[in-house]
Amino acid sequence: MSFQRTKVPLRDHPQLNSLIVRNTKLARRTWEITAEQVGVLKSLTEEFHLSVSLGDLKLLEGRWYVTNSGLLRLARRNNCSSIIVRPVKEFSDPAQGRWVFRAAVHKSRKSKPFVGYGDADPTNVSSLVRGAELRIAETRAVNRALRKAYGIGLCSVEELGAFSSPSRSASTPSSLNGPHSSNSSGNGQPRLRDQLCLLIRQYNLDPNLVKAYAADFCGTEALSGASRELVESFISHLSSAAKENRDALICKLNSYAQPVEARS
Repeated sequence: MSFQRTKVPLRDHPQLNSLIVRNTKLARRTWEITAEQVGVLKSLTEEFHLSVSLGDLKLLEGRWYVTNSGLLRLARRNNCSSIIVRPVKEFSDPAQGRWVFRAAVHKSRKSKPFVGYGDADPTNVSSLVRGAELRIAETRAVNRALRKAYGIGLCSVEELGAFSSPSRSASTPSSLNGPHSSNSSGNGQPRLRDQLCLLIRQYNLDPNLVKAYAADFCGTEALSGASRELVESFISHLSSAAKENRDALICKLNSYAQPVEARS
């Protein structure tokens, strides 16, 4: 007699089904998301139990990325035995701000290690986090090792140079990611300032005009006074406008230019 393994319906896993529903609702409120992206999100939720609300996943430029916090929670849920990280001195140059780390993940005490390397230097991290290359390299190494260990094919946010951010102990004061701003992120998601700066660089936009446009879009005197949801909405709007018609966007931005007053 042979037995065929059947897939258990989601209705028999109420907690997982609830997580899928919450992830889908929050993703649709946060990003402009397609049916295909929703399908990918559902698969990721079913397989890895990743949570959008906890910052385990992020949708950037139409692609899903996992975060360091999401990978660490996944490792903890699976009773990961150890993560051993050390710098690779022969490839590191502290004077130049270049660091390379090796991370080894042991899923159990007797398992073979899953090894990942991470590097960081001033050329492959955001200008907003210069000086934090050591921590970024360490995080990238850990992320790559964890992705190998648990079979996650997604790239992690922290491996993207434009979205790299230092640990919470590092201070990067700004009107968008200050410690008391509702626009900051403490759950492993990339900061809104990083996303906005990436768009500005990518489409060669005037940062001062973008800031003025953002404040007007959010209905606040200054962008720092806007809620995180409003800023996220503006970033999504700016990205779409830049892709569809950059010239029209430039004209819109120029309307926020302050006229030069003649002085006697």
